[in-house]
Amino acid sequence: MAEFIVGLTGGIGSGKTTVANLFAEQGIVLVDADIIAREVVAKDSDGLRQIGEKFGPQMLTPEGNLNRAALREQIFHHPEDREWLNALLHPMIRSRMLAQVKAANSPYVIMVVPLLFENGLDKLVNRTLVVDISPKLQLQRTIERDKVSKEQVQNIINSQSDRNSRLNKADDVIDNQGEITALQAQVLALHNKYLQLADPIHP
Repeated sequence: MAEFIVGLTGGIGSGKTTVANLFAEQGIVLVDADIIAREVVAKDSDGLRQIGEKFGPQMLTPEGNLNRAALREQIFHHPEDREWLNALLHPMIRSRMLAQVKAANSPYVIMVVPLLFENGLDKLVNRTLVVDISPKLQLQRTIERDKVSKEQVQNIINSQSDRNSRLNKADDVIDNQGEITALQAQVLALHNKYLQLADPIHP
């Protein structure tokens, strides 16, 4: 079991996945909140069953998967339903994340959580790491990656913690505005730092 947890976060388009994968290349186990969030509403899951019971069969596709568009529409028009959904799913996601941390066999674990500070999950980690880029680059990269409009990306950015707030709460920051080699060097330096911090005989 890994006793030391690093919470990795950053705004949309900042490069969290790229950074996480560089840590994985060093043999570090990743616990990804987005992947777990999809698992808890997968076909035949308890989460999906409860969503169907609450909102009706239109929440399921003909194949029995979650109809994400219908659910988005529902919680957009009914804020109280968003609260119900969060109350259902957040404990499930949290317990799965902690179970994966417990099962991890690397010296420390990287917990990748887009809304680490917003959802109070920074309380579960020993150290927080923010991947940072400028808002202009954030817009540009996300539009190119997801093929969506500037307005859509701006709405997502506005729904997340603002850049200064994230940076003020971060223990460590990775600047992802340069070349991949600069990114690799920053990850390696932090990897060595975390190995020291995770060492039980470290003072």
